[in-house]
Amino acid sequence: MTATENPAELFGLRLAHVGINTNTPEEAAATADALCALLGIARGEEPFPVSSFAGSLVEVMNNGGRGEKGHIGLHVDDIDAAQAWYEARGVEFNEASRTLCPDGSGRTYLIYFKEEVAGFAIHLTIAD
Repeated sequence: MTATENPAELFGLRLAHVGINTNTPEEAAATADALCALLGIARGEEPFPVSSFAGSLVEVMNNGGRGEKGHIGLHVDDIDAAQAWYEARGVEFNEASRTLCPDGSGRTYLIYFKEEVAGFAIHLTIAD
């Protein structure tokens, strides 16, 4: 595989977090707290009201979440470039999932691929 075929090299693609689906804020918080205790980490930043984080490793969705089995978040340095690269290779995105940065900049914060893989929804998100 050459660099032009490798999104990890092209866009700094790396695992951001694994997502677990729950149905209520209380269940999500309890799950995140249990994972924090198990992993010896503190609760993470929660930029949106739909989830609780165990550090930066696990996002626990409180609204049922996406994906039959949950989701996988992938950090990239440039979402627009990564999306264009994938689309040029026939990969489709769920435009309805596009979420803008909470800072009001208008930049894309995350977007999901259209297809799940092994029951997991997969999204790109910008690196912090």
